[in-house]
Amino acid sequence: MGKTILTASHITKIFPGMKALDNVDFDLREGEVHILVGENGAVKSTLAKVMLGAYKAEEGEITLDGEVVKFNGTKDALEKGIVAVYQEFTLVPYISVAQNIFLNREYRTKLGLLDHKRMEAEAQELLQSLNCEYIDVKSYVKNLSVAEQQMVEIAKALSFKPRIMVFDEPTATLSEREVDSLFAQIHRLKAEGIGIIYVSHRMQEFPLIGDRITILRDGVKIKTVGINDCTNEELVNMMVGRDVSQVYVRTENKHSGVALKTENLCDYHGRVQNVNLTVEKGEIIGIAGLVGAGRTETAELLYGIQPIKSGQVYIDGKPVSIKSPIQATKLGIGLVSEDRKKQGLALDESIALNTVAVSLKKIFPRFFLSYKKIREVALDYKNQLRIATTSVNKACKYLSGGNQQKVVLAKWLSFDPDILIFDEPTRGIDVGAKMEIYGLMNKLASEGKAIIMISSELPEVIGMSDRIYIMHEGRMVGEVHRSEFDSEAIGARMMLGTGGAEDAEG
Repeated sequence: MGKTILTASHITKIFPGMKALDNVDFDLREGEVHILVGENGAVKSTLAKVMLGAYKAEEGEITLDGEVVKFNGTKDALEKGIVAVYQEFTLVPYISVAQNIFLNREYRTKLGLLDHKRMEAEAQELLQSLNCEYIDVKSYVKNLSVAEQQMVEIAKALSFKPRIMVFDEPTATLSEREVDSLFAQIHRLKAEGIGIIYVSHRMQEFPLIGDRITILRDGVKIKTVGINDCTNEELVNMMVGRDVSQVYVRTENKHSGVALKTENLCDYHGRVQNVNLTVEKGEIIGIAGLVGAGRTETAELLYGIQPIKSGQVYIDGKPVSIKSPIQATKLGIGLVSEDRKKQGLALDESIALNTVAVSLKKIFPRFFLSYKKIREVALDYKNQLRIATTSVNKACKYLSGGNQQKVVLAKWLSFDPDILIFDEPTRGIDVGAKMEIYGLMNKLASEGKAIIMISSELPEVIGMSDRIYIMHEGRMVGEVHRSEFDSEAIGARMMLGTGGAEDAEG
């Protein structure tokens, strides 16, 4: 690592009714990855946005190469070579990948026309450097998967040839291959002397790329440590302010009959092929698989987002037709979607209104709405889930990603469905909040709810599931019971698509 290139000193940031950052110090050196960690509400992203010029601090100063700088917006920071890859995407859906990468700085021909060939060629080079040559630079962004959009965001940031890069939860949606490509790129950037601020909850990533870690809690800097200077347990304890002895707490429940069953479920795109699964009341089943295996697509069929081509769904032993989310909800199915922005929340509406969005008829059966009652319900779930906010009247768009996820959970808890599908429930969630969500899932199962959990984090699936279904290229290739769980065997089957209990055991 080289000299210090950026210093943030005594940074204090105040939002209405909340001191988000309290006298925080931070520095970044050439060629290092400095990781920012903390619980949701610890305002890691807020500190990053102050250094990016997106927020203006009430107190403190930022120096770049020893000179005090004042950013009046992200454009000022960009001109100084500071570029961000945010957790929430900033891409324009109805223009091409290449146009997004060079948006507002397009290449033009001598005649003043857009030079599509040059932009597409350079966009292709950037994506190839990330091992993402499979992404069509001419394709509209709206046609890309969430993971592919994330890689386009990273390629766009690299196109600025930055001096400092800020990554905010960059691997949350990526496949293992894409993560490997990103980390290879980060190591290349480090070798070139580029400083990287890396905001993440995924502790398994830290030793692979990190040099130092700064821990924040409740807006206060707790400590800065070298990557090898503390254990994971010590790090977690500093983050959450309490001892964390066991992350996954799973109790055995009595299962009281099959809540949901599918027979030969297929979609119209070939992403789900003859899927058979069951989940009993009081049971948590996990669906494991690589990105693109058909896990989310299966959830979307069960919730009526995508139409079912063939096959049958049974609820409590009775065949049902699910043609829309409204029908699914009436049948007692809830979905905690992996895409909270598109399917989980009305971001411009308040926490309170989002909390009761699907339960209004249950709370007010006679259609006489009471905003006082709505606020009471929302406050109850705010306290239960420890949603970091000063008011339930605040719009959801002003919450951190993790706290937005908690509002999605609150929405379904208030509705009280019999069957809950959790699709990547801890994406963008800190360690402390993960434990709370695991505890919640366990509690729901103990109350007789049937839970389907989809997760890209294999330890999470193994830690929380009674049974695991393994998907590969749209098909169920195996079913493993808790007594047979083996992470290496399950991982191999996810990648290779082999099935059968004998494979799991040996």
